[in-house]
Amino acid sequence: MVITRGWSAFLVAVGVWTWVIWPRFGLAIWKDPRAWSTGQIGEGPPTSFLWVHALLIAASLVIGTIVGVLGIRAWRHAPRR
Repeated sequence: MVITRGWSAFLVAVGVWTWVIWPRFGLAIWKDPRAWSTGQIGEGPPTSFLWVHALLIAASLVIGTIVGVLGIRAWRHAPRR
């Protein structure tokens, strides 16, 4: 399969976007009182709210990394005009 440079750049942009957005979302979840059993940030054990979002964030970062790496590899192997 041959991917054009345009699509390769799009894949790289998606990978970068993922790493820009999801860590910020993770910080927002961390600071949310629903993430902690006591309602105080960082106090007490984490709730399932935090664990579910942490899993979603981790999965998104892994997928974004894979997409970005595929975009870089495709860019390097794409034919130039």
